[in-house]
Amino acid sequence: MSLREKFTEHMKQAMRDKNEVTLSTLRLILAAVKDKDIASRTAESREGIKDEQILSLLQSMIRQRQESIKMYLQGGRPELAERESAEIKVIESYLPKQLSEDEMKIAIQKTIAAVGATGIKDMSKVMAEMKAQYSGQMDFSKVGGLVKEKLAG
Repeated sequence: MSLREKFTEHMKQAMRDKNEVTLSTLRLILAAVKDKDIASRTAESREGIKDEQILSLLQSMIRQRQESIKMYLQGGRPELAERESAEIKVIESYLPKQLSEDEMKIAIQKTIAAVGATGIKDMSKVMAEMKAQYSGQMDFSKVGGLVKEKLAG
């Protein structure tokens, strides 16, 4: 079952269960996916984005909500921060198991060896391979810094 099918099925179930947080979060996810589908259309291809791209989209949605939580807490709005936290939990349920920092470092080391990277100039090769192999399993905003650190020193 593709991620799109899961979203639709789970949205129907959330409607039946009257689970407002899950329902609204899934609607947000489906809207974001549809926006990306429209943006990726070309004259030759009307296909939507692939599951790997959906996973990347979900991770960016989580990052957005984490930033919102910080802003809400600074602004004295804990009830809005709680809502964002609940949405994060729903979104995370569709992501594969996230790698720990130690597991990320091991994966980076393996990928550097696999592509034969020798310096910072090979960073784009390493990152492309990491995204291909570990899409949805790690936060690539953190990975970039770790890869740069490994290649530089």
